[in-house]
Amino acid sequence: MEKLFESSMEEVDRLVGLGDDEKGLLREADAAAAELLVSEFEKYVERKYNPEIAGVLRRHNLMGVPIATKFGGRGARQLVESLFLERMGQTGMGVITLADVHMCLGSLAVQDWGDDEQKARYLPAAAKGDVLFAYGLTEPEAGSDPASLKTSYVRDGGGFRVTGSKYLISNGSIATNMIVFARAKGDSKGVTAFLVDTKQRGFAVDMRLEEKMGLFTSDTSLVSLDGVFVPEEDMLGEEGKGLSVAYSALLNGRIGIASGCLGVMEDCLNQVRERTSSRFQHGKAIARHQLIQKHIASIESSLEACRWLVYRAAMKKDESGKSPGDLSLRSEADRLSAVAKYMASKSAFESADRAVQCFGGFGYSIMSPVAKHFLDSRVARIYEGTDEIMELKIASSVLGKDFDAYR
Repeated sequence: MEKLFESSMEEVDRLVGLGDDEKGLLREADAAAAELLVSEFEKYVERKYNPEIAGVLRRHNLMGVPIATKFGGRGARQLVESLFLERMGQTGMGVITLADVHMCLGSLAVQDWGDDEQKARYLPAAAKGDVLFAYGLTEPEAGSDPASLKTSYVRDGGGFRVTGSKYLISNGSIATNMIVFARAKGDSKGVTAFLVDTKQRGFAVDMRLEEKMGLFTSDTSLVSLDGVFVPEEDMLGEEGKGLSVAYSALLNGRIGIASGCLGVMEDCLNQVRERTSSRFQHGKAIARHQLIQKHIASIESSLEACRWLVYRAAMKKDESGKSPGDLSLRSEADRLSAVAKYMASKSAFESADRAVQCFGGFGYSIMSPVAKHFLDSRVARIYEGTDEIMELKIASSVLGKDFDAYR
């Protein structure tokens, strides 16, 4: 299971250099991934959320991979975080979803947009895993168009009262804190981000969504807020500027999901290589049949093509982080993250489909190691930016803002 990941890590090390601490982090990722294999399989077959994920990541000090060391995190640059998520992606998208939402969408949003008090209060706890983040943007009628969200707030003394519903929320029923996006009641324009304590009165998990076509080991929920009180000090960023928080978090998340999709392709390739080399039909190993080799070649080619798209996006994100005032760098990082997420998610799904085909009838059973990748990778083409939205972002980056589809 480790061979392909190790070869990619060695290649990155040759090109850009990895420090001893970074290599140590990735060894911890190896250990955590190995520890999760059994519980991920068992819970997937049961079609249940896997409560072991967060605990394993905590034990290996992997809940704060991108959080700065001064807040107790590992301080990983985006490229190393991508290698970490790539490794975890071999276990399945359930692990990736929890980690990506908690770290890329949640922790990094606080690190990028929080004030000093918020960072000191939330980030050390998030790095330990005492705080687990969810990201409350999507609503029943607001998915790809977050500007149309209906969740609202009113001022109340030293804070705000937030009311609304959030739908398809990963980590929704297990999070201690959720970044919730809402607009001032009666205001059709500005959106504000809030750090909501999920234990506050008025916050409810209406439904844990278990009737999914995949992603069984990830928690997905419908939550509601009925006048939930949020103190003034838990507004994240400026009032009315919440979409900037949302979009920057999604940039982080898209690279995270793309990185996880690399792991999916790697595991598909490993599983297919093992299966086709050991299964015999028509008097020879099926790996010797040319049409099977066509599937293997396609998976390998997709993996190599997408790997460097993802790494390039990660390196551009790191470059942009060193020059936060350079809008052209940020725009380029955003473009590359869209390309990487678009290509890696499509390629992961196609690779999983080919892996199921190579496994034959057994591949159609969720008892097989590739069926979960087929079922789970489909959502990677939807959440944190659908294929269609990614296509529009990519096209507008080529044509210019005058051709923005939503102008």
